[in-house]
Amino acid sequence: MGVFISIDYGSKKTGLATTDVKKIIASALETVKTKEIISYLYKFNQQNPIDKFIIGEPKQKDGSASSIESEISSFINLLRLSFPSILIERYDERYTSKIAFNFIKESGINKKKRMNKDLIDKISAAIILQSYLESKKNKS
Repeated sequence: MGVFISIDYGSKKTGLATTDVKKIIASALETVKTKEIISYLYKFNQQNPIDKFIIGEPKQKDGSASSIESEISSFINLLRLSFPSILIERYDERYTSKIAFNFIKESGINKKKRMNKDLIDKISAAIILQSYLESKKNKS
């Protein structure tokens, strides 16, 4: 029984989150340099089998694709080649960075740590994943 991994893709750094094996709770995992993401996921998958990748789909307010979408599409192609047996699903990530920043701010973390983009990236990935899990639970 494996886990789901959520990916909040960025040009330079990518936030990751994972589920428990029962796929109930999402937890922030790591923020990784984007150029190192495949090797990180390969090592992770050896220790914790991955059942599915949930990749954030950034959209504009009007629902149109974000400017980074072409980079994400290229990344997804690489991910499919690197992990051909693992399912890939997209999930709307609008406003997750703002939600993550507000969550961090309200948690009482000091201002210096709140400005750490790595923390925002991995918490954004966790928000994407938890939202995905809840949407699937509500459809059951």
